[in-house]
Amino acid sequence: MTPEEFRRHGRQVVDWIADYLSTIEKHPVRAQVAPGQVRAMLPAHPPEHGEPYETVLADLDRVILPGITHWQHPDFFAYFPANASGPAILGELLSAGLGVQGMVWATSPACTELETVVVDWLAELLGLPERFRTDSAGGGVIQDSASSAALVAVLAALHRAGGGKVAADGIAGRYAIYVSSQTHSALEKAGRIAGIGARGVRVVDVDPETLEMDPGHLRTLLEADLAEGVVPALVCATIGTTSTTAVDPVRRIGEVCREHGVWLHVDAAYAGVAAICPELRWINDGVSEYADSYATNPHKWLLTNFDCGLLWVADRRPVVEALSILPEFLRNAASESGEVIDYRDWQIPLGRRFRALKLWSVIRWYGAEGLRAHLRTGIELARHFAGLVAADPDFEVREHHPFGLVCFRPARASDEETLALMERVNASGALYLSHTKVNGQVLLRMAIGAPATTADHVTAAWHTLRQAYGEP
Repeated sequence: MTPEEFRRHGRQVVDWIADYLSTIEKHPVRAQVAPGQVRAMLPAHPPEHGEPYETVLADLDRVILPGITHWQHPDFFAYFPANASGPAILGELLSAGLGVQGMVWATSPACTELETVVVDWLAELLGLPERFRTDSAGGGVIQDSASSAALVAVLAALHRAGGGKVAADGIAGRYAIYVSSQTHSALEKAGRIAGIGARGVRVVDVDPETLEMDPGHLRTLLEADLAEGVVPALVCATIGTTSTTAVDPVRRIGEVCREHGVWLHVDAAYAGVAAICPELRWINDGVSEYADSYATNPHKWLLTNFDCGLLWVADRRPVVEALSILPEFLRNAASESGEVIDYRDWQIPLGRRFRALKLWSVIRWYGAEGLRAHLRTGIELARHFAGLVAADPDFEVREHHPFGLVCFRPARASDEETLALMERVNASGALYLSHTKVNGQVLLRMAIGAPATTADHVTAAWHTLRQAYGEP
């Protein structure tokens, strides 16, 4: 493809995306295809000869689009938002066009240094401690997701708990990490990958009403493990759990971790960005004093398309020491000078894309004021929906909804009837919900945060639910 051909087809693609985003409400929210239907419409074998790009775009409309569940749809409420915005899409395009492989500083200095700037910018916007800045002993890095951030944190914590020997010798002793029933499954997976195994993952009790981790039970588990010769490596506290957006008492958990010298990782994948709003800065209580690592995902609620997850650490040394392997082909004068950051040592893969461009684009386009407005809109719409549910005697709402998620259910319905209601509204294509379980009871999840969602969409979604509830 010549530059002129790229220019022509690139304009077609940008026009296609703009048309898609401006007409997205014409599509049913959830894909209306059966398993295997998309594959059956595609050739079984690759083409022998190249095809005009117009045919690719034609098949995008004919084959691919019917099989898309539209995450940017204003009536998509099933999961936490996966925001895509104009400046983020353009930043991603620039990253793809440059084709940078930013594994070390020397392979593209701007890739590394722009990343150090945007992670420091976001740390400032969130009110995170100075020790998380890249010009301190710690620093930040862009990962693909909070799952990768959790794995990096577990490896660094194991390295520290093992006195620097784990990376070289493996899991020679017995180690454990501590989560609650509400912690994301990524932490258990990280334990498996790191070699701890599922049996090394301890589950701390939660308050039955708030679903917050119980610091008292955490202390009991830590002390029992220490008595048995098990080394506690990491505790994960969550700010905004996936199920209900419960917020663990980070300060009290941190105090327990400090007593026993255990790494505290704070998973704020969804809700962490809310701290850009001063009135929500309460979610950071205890982070500055106690967190060894902290993760949040701009690709959820901060208008930055997937993938873009941020991880900050208070001390970079355990991360770099745990993950750094230096083959001869990567040796260079800049790295050996000690004056630069090589982000390959802060993540699992060697290679890395220029993700900082899209986050940089978003922060510059919206500014702090625009980002706060987006977050506050989602929160206000969630309050609006919760008010509609609470006013109806046939429904009940779970009272904890400080962010963009509302959990609710028909007041007198069985779990089977609640799930059947969800399936009816999802099958209609008018909106898309998901569910969770709290204390053995099914709740429906209404997650609000798409940039295109308005109060009219939320009100219409409630009317659709209310009408479907009355159906046999």
